[in-house]
Amino acid sequence: MDNSDETDRNIETQPKRLNGVLGNFIFMSRWLQAPLYLGLIIAQAVYVFHFLVELWHLVQKTTKITETEIMLTVLGLIDVVMIANLLIMVIVGGYETFVSRLHLNKHPDQPEWLSHVNAGILKVKLATALIGISSIHLLKTFIEADRISEKVLMWQVIIHMTFVISALLLAYIDRLTSTAVQPKRH
Repeated sequence: MDNSDETDRNIETQPKRLNGVLGNFIFMSRWLQAPLYLGLIIAQAVYVFHFLVELWHLVQKTTKITETEIMLTVLGLIDVVMIANLLIMVIVGGYETFVSRLHLNKHPDQPEWLSHVNAGILKVKLATALIGISSIHLLKTFIEADRISEKVLMWQVIIHMTFVISALLLAYIDRLTSTAVQPKRH
């Protein structure tokens, strides 16, 4: 074997090595998202604190407030819970989908939805959660409709319907893409 054959082989393998190194570097970049998920955990802790403060205020004012005020406060608490649920879906589902497996297969508390989560399903679940949050805000608006302008009410309904239509379209697109990927059974 002469030196020219060895040189040719080295020239051919250099792009493969570079491609491998670059590919590994790009793949490892997914870990840059980990601090984002940690930040969302901190945001969730803030929501837990906010929930406890609002609950404490409700308990303190129990004998001094009307049923409507109780209902509005409880709707606010439900809103916080739904946002916390949304955060959990984003944190757990996003981390599992985009960063690294959590290896919870045998854990008794593993959420059912996590076993079949992917980016499309996660988007649909997030859109559905946003609809729930928007519904709570809209219900609060309807309860206070006498104090809110028709223009604000109209825009809240339009925004809510936009969320609903967007979620339906996301679910439809996810269904189209998931059936296109699956092999046909005979």
